[in-house]
Amino acid sequence: MPFYEPTTKDLDFVLHDVLKVNEQDIPGFDEMDRDFTGAVLEEAGKIARDVLAPLNRVGDEQGCKLENGVVRVPEGFEDAVNVLRDGGWTGFDCDPEYGGQGMPYTLSVAVGEMHSSANMALMMYPGLTHGAYAAIHAHGSDEQKATYLPNLVSFKWGGTMNLTEPQCGTDLGLIRTKAEPQDDGTYKITGQKIWISAGEHEMAENIIHLVLAKIPGGPEGVKGISLFIVPKFMVKEDGSLGERNAVSCGGLEEKMGIHGNATCVMNYDGATGFLIGEQHKGLRAMFTMMNEARLGVGMQGLGQASVAYQNALAFAKDRIQGRAVTGTKEPEKAADSIIHYPDVRRMLMDQKSFVEGGRAFMLWAATMIDRSHRNDDADAEGLVSLLIPVVKSFLTEKGLDAAISAQQVYGGSGFTKEWGAEQFVRDCRIALIYEGTNGIQALDLVGRKLASDNGKHVMAFFELVKSFIKENGDDERMTEFLEPLKAASKDLQAAGMWFMQNGMKNPDDALSGAQDFLNMFGHVCLGLMWARIAKASYAALDAGTGDKEFYESKLVTGRYYMTRKLPETGLLLTRVQAGGETIMALEAANF
Repeated sequence: MPFYEPTTKDLDFVLHDVLKVNEQDIPGFDEMDRDFTGAVLEEAGKIARDVLAPLNRVGDEQGCKLENGVVRVPEGFEDAVNVLRDGGWTGFDCDPEYGGQGMPYTLSVAVGEMHSSANMALMMYPGLTHGAYAAIHAHGSDEQKATYLPNLVSFKWGGTMNLTEPQCGTDLGLIRTKAEPQDDGTYKITGQKIWISAGEHEMAENIIHLVLAKIPGGPEGVKGISLFIVPKFMVKEDGSLGERNAVSCGGLEEKMGIHGNATCVMNYDGATGFLIGEQHKGLRAMFTMMNEARLGVGMQGLGQASVAYQNALAFAKDRIQGRAVTGTKEPEKAADSIIHYPDVRRMLMDQKSFVEGGRAFMLWAATMIDRSHRNDDADAEGLVSLLIPVVKSFLTEKGLDAAISAQQVYGGSGFTKEWGAEQFVRDCRIALIYEGTNGIQALDLVGRKLASDNGKHVMAFFELVKSFIKENGDDERMTEFLEPLKAASKDLQAAGMWFMQNGMKNPDDALSGAQDFLNMFGHVCLGLMWARIAKASYAALDAGTGDKEFYESKLVTGRYYMTRKLPETGLLLTRVQAGGETIMALEAANF
């Protein structure tokens, strides 16, 4: 049976030894000392291991069922949600004015990784609710905030985001859902939305749908989109629930994975809606929380890679098969454990080096989101906005690769449901698609983010890497980390320069290499993280404190990434510089 073991020790190391959160000048970070974060992570880890993880297979096997318009979630899900609700976890980083705990987003991400690793499908219910909370908090009126936020924070009410329609996904300018103005200031919302996660269920008394729609007579395309609050049940002036609104679940999607989450077709038949913010400014309002939402999806990719690695490692240590070619390793057994074989080690090291480096990258990005919000720091906002497409795409693509590699460690057992490895692969797969497909993330990075503010933020990133290399160049032990990082950074800069020289002449040249460029960027980011991890590990070893084997293992794993994974930037640069000619040459009719 698959299991989940909390990653509290590694999270503590990244937060305090690598990122040094307690020393940062971000409001609230001074309170995040080791004792405090340790207590939070320990409790969150227990919930992940003991409450959420045992329901992961249950959710996969039972799925959700639509019965007479009502969605039934898998057994045990509501009890688990009550544990999260009662412990205040659903409002962990939310505004205290509305019942939240006001914790830094960074610590919320650390908690979220463990919870998502343990049960990705279940955690999507409070996750979507948090997205609705963020949009209303940023753009809602004082009355709307008072009406909806306390119950969203407590998860007494659920929340959703309704963007996609049958005829359009990425190109939201094509949406057809209408919002007809009424004399009382409300709107009648009519249309159909698809792929709405957590769109209908009974774990919350009410569900607050955030719906993109067009007001008749508005501008064409995305400039004519507005955002509306459409509650499942109308809310009376005293806060109690009134009549059912004209919104219903018309069906559930049969999906490859995340069976425990209700992915709904939502029908709006003249439902009463309330405008959020200004007319025709809905897309901007919906995208307010996009950095956090896309980091959250990256977290899902990393989380599934992490739990898949844990289980593959346990299998590799237990499964005996043949004898190691360099001599018997476990003579007391009938055969040696497969962890002694180089190809199995390769797969496990691929997973381990990605998960641990990716965890640091994810939390580093989270600190920048905190800095941008809590310090009103425009530079931090610009840098994290540049990196978010990389966080989302790289962590999900390589997360899926890691989950598949973990499945491969099992051999034939990995192809069966009994061992659970195949569920991690199936659940992880969606993360490359939703919240903007990874191809869209690459286009966003190359087509918009690189040139943002005249390239200020990408230059700041390169300067950050350069400064780190220079500051640590006197430590000879760091050479094996700094030299590969320097080479990879030069590859990335060369690719960016090639885009500048060729992309304006032929946009297909730039866009054909966009995904390769994004993956180069991801490798450089993880290379930077592993260099920072190495520095922290050497410092801990020099101080003679802590677990010596833990820090030495970090150095070994980091060396693996620097020698076996980071050099991939050279291949990716060659592909970028090949341009788009061979990609675009074949006529569509000849495919």
